Amino acid sequence: MEHRTHQKGVPKALVPDGAFSYPIAHCKATRWFGFLLLPEFTLLAFSSALDPLRIANQLAQKPLYGWWVLSETGAPVASSSGLDVSVHDSLEQLDKSLTLFVCSGNNGVRAATDNVVSAIRRHARFGGQVGGICTGASTLARAGLLKNKRFTLHWENQPGFVETFPDLIPRRSLVEEDGGLLTCSGGSAATEMMLRIIKDDYGEDFAIAVADMCLNALSGDPKRDQRSSIAKAIDSRNPKLLHILREMYANIEEPLLLEELAESAGVSRRHMERMFTKALGEAPASTYRKIKLDKARALLAETDLSVIAVAAATGFSSASILTRHYKARYGETPYGKSRKI
Repeated sequence: MEHRTHQKGVPKALVPDGAFSYPIAHCKATRWFGFLLLPEFTLLAFSSALDPLRIANQLAQKPLYGWWVLSETGAPVASSSGLDVSVHDSLEQLDKSLTLFVCSGNNGVRAATDNVVSAIRRHARFGGQVGGICTGASTLARAGLLKNKRFTLHWENQPGFVETFPDLIPRRSLVEEDGGLLTCSGGSAATEMMLRIIKDDYGEDFAIAVADMCLNALSGDPKRDQRSSIAKAIDSRNPKLLHILREMYANIEEPLLLEELAESAGVSRRHMERMFTKALGEAPASTYRKIKLDKARALLAETDLSVIAVAAATGFSSASILTRHYKARYGETPYGKSRKI
């Protein structure tokens, strides 16, 4: 990045002061990211991606990461919340050394001009890495960069995306990585995406320290679905499905049998299973188990209960059964450093 010259001046990698530090013994050369802001971009998603880089530098007290914020012309860009955000420079100064993230919002398919799409296509053609934040994947699709790739974008905009690009099917996950292509669905998923990058660069312990500063958690499953079971059930507008889910949430410590859940909604067990498969993509038993595991995770984080007590409070017949399912879902066991059995 030192060779870069332009009118507004090269931004320096920011290393802010902080009360807490996490020394890094062997630092790599500063890794630079570009953030291309498109009109009506989502401010939350952009800041959620940017701040983990700033925090990483603060903790290490070294310039681990740098960021270069761009717009098409170099002028400030209006976010979807109506706030104008200043940038470092115009897209003309794009350097192939940057990993370029396209940031957009609800108007994702139409947010970029043809000139912007061409510039992104050139960037990829000459070896630059690209990614999308929130609906940034829509611009990448217009640039022809998503063919045969795994990618994601915000669930709200996926139906319109599929109508526009019927041959491209987005994933429902929070974060996707396919080779050099990185995409996330926006919001806190942008933080998770950057935490994954930091973990790859400097290890899990450092990434966890950054996550703690973000008041976030380093997830063991970045591919988990963007929406909860309740949110997807509301979207299905199926009152019987919603009724069964409410019964699941209301009966965690002493779970109901599947036959009892079906009977409470006035349907057969087979019909209930078809409803869940159609709306949620999984069997009702799987959904019920996830609800119990989420409650167990909350109890483990927020209380000093033993694992046995948490298992009993969340409807698991033993700590070993809870542990097996917990590790399968979260990639770790429920036993913390000081957690009682």
